[in-house]
Amino acid sequence: MLTNEERLIKSGIVLPEIPAPAGLYQPVIRVGDMVYTSGQLPLVNGELLNPGGRGCVTNEREHEATNAARIAALNAVAAVRSVARSIDDIARIVKLTVYVSSAEEFNNQHKVANGASEIIGTIFADAGRHVRSAIGVSSLPLNASVEVELIAYCSDI
Repeated sequence: MLTNEERLIKSGIVLPEIPAPAGLYQPVIRVGDMVYTSGQLPLVNGELLNPGGRGCVTNEREHEATNAARIAALNAVAAVRSVARSIDDIARIVKLTVYVSSAEEFNNQHKVANGASEIIGTIFADAGRHVRSAIGVSSLPLNASVEVELIAYCSDI
């Protein structure tokens, strides 16, 4: 059985540095063995991936939003890792919440959220099986297409 670190290496995934907060909040907080992230945006090297504005995710942009959800989920995992000793101390992903800046006619938020769920599954295998909410909203901070929050259980931290 592979460790989380071994799965990261095998899949070629490199966790990013945690993006700096865009406001007066903590990107991640640990309470006992539980770790909670703030909403993570699809930032790559400090730049927002596929910004779009209010209600930007349409049926035509679903694929872009799904990829953005993957990036935001990696940022959330990186935030959790920052309060754990290593990626292998993340014992379980408990809950994933994905907010999608949806156009009025868009109703495939669950498909966009699959991008985040898939990357979590790649990293954590069975320990990445989580409960999830996929929520359509009219807009998100910085005109992001998606925002992702995680709740994780960490062992030995």
